[in-house]
Amino acid sequence: MAKPKVNMKKRIIFLYGVFVVLIVALVIRTGYLQFISGGKLKREAIEQQTRDSIVSSSRGTIYDRNYKVLAQSASTNMVCVVPVTIRKNGNAEEISKALSEILEIEYDTVYKKTQKNSYYEIVKRRVETDKADKIRALNLEGIRLDDDTKRYYPNGSLAAHVIGFTGDDNQGLGGIEKVYDHVLGGVAGRIISAKSADGSDMPYEYEQYMDPVQGSDIVLTIDETIQHFTEKHLETAVAETQVQAGAAAIVMNPKTGEILAMATKPDYDLNQPMTLTDEAVLASLEGMSEEEYNKAYTEQLYKLWRNKAVVDTYEPGSTFKTIVASMALEENVVQLNDSFVCNGSKTVSGINISCANRLGHGVQTFVKGVHNSCNPVFMEVGERIGVQKFREYYKSFGFGATTGFELPGEAEGIFFAEGQMKALELATSSFGQGFNVTPLQMITAVSAIANGGYLMKPYIVKQINDENGNVTKVTEPTVVRQVISSETSRTMCSILEGVVSEGGGKNAYIKGYRLAGKTGTSEKQPRGCGKYVASFIGFAPADDPQLVCIVILDDPIGEYYGSMIAAPVVGRIMEDSLRYLGVERQYSAEEEAETNVSVPNVVGLTMEKAQETLVGAGLKYHLEGEATGEIKKQTPRAGTAVRSGAICTLYTDENVEEKKVVVPDVVALPLADVNTILANSGLNFMISGVGKHDAQGILRSVRQEPAAGTEVSEGTVVNVEFRFASSD
Repeated sequence: MAKPKVNMKKRIIFLYGVFVVLIVALVIRTGYLQFISGGKLKREAIEQQTRDSIVSSSRGTIYDRNYKVLAQSASTNMVCVVPVTIRKNGNAEEISKALSEILEIEYDTVYKKTQKNSYYEIVKRRVETDKADKIRALNLEGIRLDDDTKRYYPNGSLAAHVIGFTGDDNQGLGGIEKVYDHVLGGVAGRIISAKSADGSDMPYEYEQYMDPVQGSDIVLTIDETIQHFTEKHLETAVAETQVQAGAAAIVMNPKTGEILAMATKPDYDLNQPMTLTDEAVLASLEGMSEEEYNKAYTEQLYKLWRNKAVVDTYEPGSTFKTIVASMALEENVVQLNDSFVCNGSKTVSGINISCANRLGHGVQTFVKGVHNSCNPVFMEVGERIGVQKFREYYKSFGFGATTGFELPGEAEGIFFAEGQMKALELATSSFGQGFNVTPLQMITAVSAIANGGYLMKPYIVKQINDENGNVTKVTEPTVVRQVISSETSRTMCSILEGVVSEGGGKNAYIKGYRLAGKTGTSEKQPRGCGKYVASFIGFAPADDPQLVCIVILDDPIGEYYGSMIAAPVVGRIMEDSLRYLGVERQYSAEEEAETNVSVPNVVGLTMEKAQETLVGAGLKYHLEGEATGEIKKQTPRAGTAVRSGAICTLYTDENVEEKKVVVPDVVALPLADVNTILANSGLNFMISGVGKHDAQGILRSVRQEPAAGTEVSEGTVVNVEFRFASSD
């Protein structure tokens, strides 16, 4: 009988052991699920029971300095599909066909999304209202439309390289949009919806909404109007000179470092940043395989997006002579009346280096050497400065390092390493060749010459405002260092004003604004390639600079001297901008004599009174009809700007047709000939461009409007632009 009891006892112990093992395993499994896999399982459970939808935040607005909108967000729609619902209803084909047609995307693309093992798939973002309404009208279960935003740039390509653009997910991909993406982007909101066991939506009381946080607004230092002037004149120059490698221009406040305009050409439409429109570029891509085409297309886009004013470097040429002259005066190694001799070249380390004037400038003072942009003068000045001091000032003026500017990709430039700069390198550097700088570095350095000697940090973001309009950050002007004395600054301003009034910068001349500046022309590497960079940098008024402007034209076709093609562009930008800012003109006696006259209105006056009015305004007249009665018509019309002494044609009979004349061709002629030809044709003319007396007869006309051959009324004003033929 004992044996059965033993067996029973063994069975009980075995069962007890099994039970203990099971309990331990259960505890371990529970602990594993709770502590190790708990987070994952919780997330999966929540995902199974809820749907989490993203609500796009409204991106902050980008304004110019006067709160004109440069970039803003508009409400659009995001089209999504709910695969679990679509599988339940079995309508994937119907939905895919409808969405592909309305949204203009591939059927297979939509269909694949309907088959995903998920509860939420985005089909297309930034869908306009008209298309969203068509989708709503379908009333198909399994399609969801959520709020979305689309970036809109009201001015198209204006300041494209400054503003930048956004991608499909509203993330910044260039310019201010990229650098300040964390400020502009805000925080996206969420909609957490409860779902039933079959994956369908629960009633709205089970839905939780988390508000998106709107992005902050950014106010730039850019002035939309000055930006427009800059781009208009730069684009005209690019077209006229057939620039092959792009162009750049910057307008800066020299006293603060604020960038008022920054332009790069060619540019692109910010609303369509992924689209190439240049027909020549598109033609170059023809005949490629799909892979080659896509690669080349992308490369062209990246090239188009480059901000030449900040990212690219160039040899500054003679514009750098402003820096060298400042070094020399500050170090007292040259006096204004020091005498120099230019025979057309100078030999340094056995190498003969020519002046732009191969015949030589002869004996000249230092000031005249600057006006004439004489290379031998500056090679001798550079020698007096010496390698060590030259390098010190080079760095002090901000070259060889980034300025700390906000926009991405700023280059440092290229200069000689320590020990590499010998006598020959010093000589060529003294007239701006052998090293590379950026346009931004160059305008910052010249601003220091103009503002009293202080190197200012350039900046383009004026302030940041939160979603309620409260200012959260303001950028204050920053003095990096003083590089020259105020005395040297005043002297240089006077010398550089002479470059425009008397020297090689005449083509930048503006009546009444006392523009100072310097031309530049540098041959690109390799030497002898026949490609050049033409540039001009100027500031005005010379006695109290308000603006500094630089223009770079890279590889023009035909005329390539900066004095001929870049200087006039700076002159036009500065004249428009200074007038817009309300800077009062200060005319010299000579300029007063050439001041334009506004044609008075004499219609309705007697002949005697009309004659008195016109003569009193410094104008002449020609009568068509009887010398009695009232004036019925006049040409030019009242308010037209004409030169003093212009002739007005008067009509006493309103039925008499205005006399017509054909505009003659006056391009490439000297001022005196243009005056005679137009006067003999019964036409008036206005001088644009240089606009100074031409006693030597060296001015030549380069453009006229209306064009030759146009039929116009007698007395019509023909605008003729003149330039001095000069080298740098």
